[in-house]
Amino acid sequence: MADLGTIARPYAQAVFELAKAGGDLAGWSAFLKNTALAVMEPAVERFLATPGADTAAVAAVIAELAGRDNRLGANLLRVLAENRRLGVLPEILARYEALKAEHENTLDVTLTSALPVGAGEQATLVESLKKRLGRQVRLTVTTDAQLIGGARLQVGDRVIDGSVRTGLDKLATALAN
Repeated sequence: MADLGTIARPYAQAVFELAKAGGDLAGWSAFLKNTALAVMEPAVERFLATPGADTAAVAAVIAELAGRDNRLGANLLRVLAENRRLGVLPEILARYEALKAEHENTLDVTLTSALPVGAGEQATLVESLKKRLGRQVRLTVTTDAQLIGGARLQVGDRVIDGSVRTGLDKLATALAN
């Protein structure tokens, strides 16, 4: 069986092209988020995995719950249901969001710190990243006391880890060898 990324790629590309042509990138993003959340519900996952399940009925319910008023969203779900691929919606969402971010020249960055980060520090970090990366930056900040001190910055698939926890783990590994 093909991996989810291979299956999701053409669907995500097609939805992105439709959204771009219709000037509705945000609307499609919301639709895909809602539908992906719906199919990730444990009861829905179990139902979709059941042989002979009426996936068309599930697609119709998901379309209604997702709140997409146009026929294109319902058609996407119908096609996915016919091909028994509704479970691929989370991967379609991820690929769509990557295409959207590239089109909008934006980058999602997650800062995880041991302590809360002030608004001024966040603004400084965003400006620094914008200069360095040449893209608009959407910063998400979380705290994790497990880090003990310092912070971890995730930019796309790159991670810059300056946390005390990672430093201690590296030290423990070096001492064990």
